[in-house]
Amino acid sequence: MARLLQAPLKFHPSEWDVANKMQSASTESQKSRSERVTAESRRLLDEIEKTTQKTQSDVNKKIEQRQEEIKFWKQELDNKLEQIFHETELLLTFKTRLEKSLESCKEPLDVAQKCLLNRQRRAGIDLVHDEVEQELMKEVEVLQGVIALLERTLEQTNEQIRLNRSAKYNLEMDLKDKFTALMIDDYCASLTNNTPDIRHADHTVQIEGNFVSPEDWTDFSNVNVEKAEKQRNNSLALRTLIDGILSQTASDMHQQCEAVNVAFRNRVKEVRDAKRQLEGLLVMVMDETASQEKNIEALKKAIADKEGHVKVAQTRLEARNHRPNVELCYDTVQYRLTSEVQQITKNIERQDTLAQAETELKGLSRRQLSLEEEIRVKENTLYIDEVLCMQMRESVHINNF
Repeated sequence: MARLLQAPLKFHPSEWDVANKMQSASTESQKSRSERVTAESRRLLDEIEKTTQKTQSDVNKKIEQRQEEIKFWKQELDNKLEQIFHETELLLTFKTRLEKSLESCKEPLDVAQKCLLNRQRRAGIDLVHDEVEQELMKEVEVLQGVIALLERTLEQTNEQIRLNRSAKYNLEMDLKDKFTALMIDDYCASLTNNTPDIRHADHTVQIEGNFVSPEDWTDFSNVNVEKAEKQRNNSLALRTLIDGILSQTASDMHQQCEAVNVAFRNRVKEVRDAKRQLEGLLVMVMDETASQEKNIEALKKAIADKEGHVKVAQTRLEARNHRPNVELCYDTVQYRLTSEVQQITKNIERQDTLAQAETELKGLSRRQLSLEEEIRVKENTLYIDEVLCMQMRESVHINNF
């Protein structure tokens, strides 16, 4: 208890003085350090403020630059989209021209084939492989070749339209993304430190795997533009080709159609001339037949006229053969009667011209039948070529679509 009540340790005045000095020195040192920290903090804050302001200003400039880049590529894509759209519309009109031209080939081909079929109905010697048939077969070949060419060109056109639309789709998707990116960057450019809806989002600083490099970004749009330009150029070249094909095929078809028509006109003239010649021969044969019939009648009459003389002479001889006994004399009368009968008989027998005339009459009759049949053949040919074929071909019109 006594120890607990022991007086506290007393310090020496010098110690007290030292302690006070130490407190003063320590406080001054602490103050100095604090002032340095405060000054450093102010400097640091000022530096951070300047850096932050500079960084934010730089970011703002980068956003502006990015906006300009997006606007540039957006304009490029817009221009190319308009071009490819316009080119596709033009190519669609050329496709329509091809389809109309292809459709217009069906009637001439059908007419040419019907003409060939009709001309198989020609008869006799007129069923000939003439110039008309050659030109018709050539026309069928030309038309079939034109149809095949137009079908191939139409397929090529459809494929080019598909490629144009594919390029157009890529441009539209790229433009859509550019529009969205520009809206986002416009929003970012509008943000300030005092914007109400700014917030912390620490996870956004992480770079995910779907980010692309600026070079890839530029290349992507550049490739879309180049592809669209390539397809536009291909489409232009195809339109030029289609123009040439339509012009050339129309010229070929028109030329061959005219060649067939000329061949038909020439053939009709030839057949008509031949028919006219046959009709002239028929008239001549009929005249000759009439003349020969008169000749035969004259020959028959001449023969008939001699029958009386023969009968008289033969009757006289028959009567004088009944003279009795010595009266049955070969006298002058008997001699002359016998000579008369022989002479008349001989003259009648010499008139074999009648048989020849009858033979010639039969020949003329056969010739008449042959000529009449040949004229009917020519009439049939004229009907087929002039009425069936040429009138049918009047409906054929070769248009340049």
